[in-house]
This record gives sequence, C-alpha cells and structure tokens, in this order.
Amino acid sequence: MNTGKCAVLTLCMLAIVSLCWSASAFGQAKPIELNYTTHMPARHGVTLMSIDWAKEVEKRTNGRVKVTVFAAGTMLAADKAYDGVTKGIADIGVAVLGFTRGRFPLTEVIDLPLGYRTSFDSTRVLNAYLKKFQPKEFAETKILYAHAHGPGVIHTSKKPLGSFEDLKGLKIRCTGLSAKIVGALGGAPVAMPVGDTYDALSRGVVDATLAPFEGLEGWRWAEVVKYSTESPSFGYVSAFLVVMNKKRWDALPPDIQKSIQEVSDGQSEKDANNWNMGEKKGKEYGLKMGVKVSAFSKEDNDKAARAVRPLLDEYVQNAKKAGLPGDEALKFCLDELKKIQQ
Repeated sequence: MNTGKCAVLTLCMLAIVSLCWSASAFGQAKPIELNYTTHMPARHGVTLMSIDWAKEVEKRTNGRVKVTVFAAGTMLAADKAYDGVTKGIADIGVAVLGFTRGRFPLTEVIDLPLGYRTSFDSTRVLNAYLKKFQPKEFAETKILYAHAHGPGVIHTSKKPLGSFEDLKGLKIRCTGLSAKIVGALGGAPVAMPVGDTYDALSRGVVDATLAPFEGLEGWRWAEVVKYSTESPSFGYVSAFLVVMNKKRWDALPPDIQKSIQEVSDGQSEKDANNWNMGEKKGKEYGLKMGVKVSAFSKEDNDKAARAVRPLLDEYVQNAKKAGLPGDEALKFCLDELKKIQQ
C-alpha cells in the first residue's frame, strides 16, 4: 500500500474514532436539571398532572432535561412560590393568585365571581386574557402554562344553606379574594391555608369552607362536612400560573425551549380536564359519603349576585388608580365567558 493511501486510511480512522468519542460524550452529557415547586399534596390530581408534564418534557428533549417536582410546599409555601422562582430558589413554580392578593392586580380579574360554571370556563378565559393583555406583572418570569379550577361551592359542617339569609354570620374558611366574597355575602371570613381546613371544620373553628367540589375527595372534606351549596353568583375560581425563572429560561438552548413550549401549549386544557374530572369525582364522592348537595334558587342567586357586584366595581377602581386597564380586562373576561357558555 503506498504512502498516500495509508495517510488517507489513517485520517478516516481518526475521524471515525473522533465521531464515536463525540457521540459517546454527548450521550453521557449531564442533563439540565430543573426543580418544580407546588403546594398541592403529592397524590392530588394537579400534582400528578405536573409530574406528567415533567415526564413529557424529559421525553421530548430526549433526556436532556430532567424536571423534579416537589409537592406539598416542601420547597416553597404557596404564597412564596412566585417570588421564590424570581429569586432562583425554584426554577419552576405555581403562582396562585388567591394566595398572593395584591401581587398581580390586573390578573386578579380572573378570580372574581364572573359566573363560571366549570374549570373549562375559567381556564379558557384565563388563557384568552393572558394572550390578549400579556400582563407586565409577570415580566420577571416566563409563563409556561396556566389553568384554573371550577367555581367555588360553600360546604357546611352542620347546617344546610336554605336561603341567602343563612349566610349571615357564618364562619367560612377562605383565602385571598374569596375572603372578600364571603364578607360581601354577609358571612364571617376566616382566612387560613387550604391545608388547615379539614382540622378547622372537624373542630368547629369554622362552620364552612368556600372551595370547589374536588376538595370533598382531594382534601377529604367529605369526612367533616354534611352539606354543599352551589351558586354561580359566588362561584369564584383560583388561577394557577406555572412560571419559570426568566434567566433560567433564557439560558436554555433554543431547541430545548421549543420542546418545553410545545409540551406546555397543550397542558392548560389537560389540567382543565383534570380539574373537571376532580370536581365531578369530588361531588360523587361527597354524595357517597352522605353529603347533601343543593343549589340556590333563582331568587337567592340574584341576591348573591347583587351582594358581590361591588367587588367587580372595586377591582376596576383599584386598577384605574394603579394605571391599569381594569375596565377593559373585566369587560373582555365577561364577554369571553359569555361566548364560551353560549
């Protein structure tokens, strides 16, 4: 074999070795590790959905990204999650507007009692609002996806709500905006974390809680309440925005950003469906456990609607003082909800 052929053969072999080494090194590269904090219990449906999202991200990125979900507030408490993400304590977290009253003044329009009927209503209105207004109050983070639970229901431990007047003086567990709703209805709001509700109901610290049906099973409230009363007029919701630290997001390779965004784009509807199933299961579970479910009459619904209307006006006024388009946001959400419910 002449010298020229030997040189070419040697170069080819070196190239093959180099390619094999590079592929091996790439295959063994350490994945990008991200942590995800949520206050929801480990076995709650919302947490399981978060874990499914994390697994799908790992799959779509061929293992180049690994997301670990920390449940039950073990990394950050619910009211500290958003700021914890902005500070880099957590890479990803769930910002719940109801736990951070005043922190996101424009987006709080979503939680108002607008007449929601299902989690699909609230989630679709929330995402339409985010697309339309792109609120600057979330500029410190990257919003990955967002969803909201179905309308709140009043669950009482001892007495049923036979009429609107029965709300007067009732000690009702609530948080964030729902505390203002309880006050507007004539009840006595008792602010406390959702995780403390079971004990408070069982010991008589509160007479009731204002929350979606899913809590009857997800938080085991069916063991300590006897009655559940529905009304679209006081059916507030809580918006859940899953956000990522902006610097962490910006540092990701473009192809990984694309994969994460693709997974996130379909997650909102999945979570809305999960909430809907949870509320259905919670209601069924409550009935099985002996909880009596009823709904306000049209007359009592109208009374409740008149009682909470000042909260909508207050939102607009407060937003105006802050230089925010609250009137436009409220009108948009009401119009969007009307279109959805037609």
